[in-house]
Amino acid sequence: MFVGLHKPKFNNMKRILLLSLLTAFTIQLNAQSASKEKEQSNAEVFSSKAGTLMQKEFVEIGTLKKAKVQVLYYTDLISNMKKSALKFELEVASSYSTDTKVAVLDVDELDGLMKLIKLMQDKVMVTVPANYTEVYYRSRGGFEGGCFTSKGAWSSYLKLERFDGKSYVWLEAADLTTLYGLLEQAKVKM
Repeated sequence: MFVGLHKPKFNNMKRILLLSLLTAFTIQLNAQSASKEKEQSNAEVFSSKAGTLMQKEFVEIGTLKKAKVQVLYYTDLISNMKKSALKFELEVASSYSTDTKVAVLDVDELDGLMKLIKLMQDKVMVTVPANYTEVYYRSRGGFEGGCFTSKGAWSSYLKLERFDGKSYVWLEAADLTTLYGLLEQAKVKM
């Protein structure tokens, strides 16, 4: 008789516990997916505003290790507001398809990337530290450029998309000078 009285309460407790676990699991999944959403530059945010008539103009600057470097001009034709940005684009071929990796840097981020290159050339890569070392610059849109020590030497790179291991552009020391020249050309046009 006592067992029958407590059974509904026990089932209710099981339901509450199950719903609590399910809710916690759902919240955790949503938190993880939100953290991996694509980061955007201010220019990309500007260009994706609703209620605008947006014009995008692409100006070729050059190519570095199969990565195209362009200046983008965004113009809202309704309000006549304008923004410019630097764009890196890389075609990555797999066995079944080709994927395009893109990074967009705002005008105010260009100086930071140029300082990184100069510091890497003049101070960082002139000596090799005894311990593993990384030096990098990251933009608000998820682009990353930097270098790290590997097997007693420095390796330098550009990573166009933060959470994509296939978006790397591996650079030699001479490529840093080429990249700096491309950035100088782009800066004049921005």
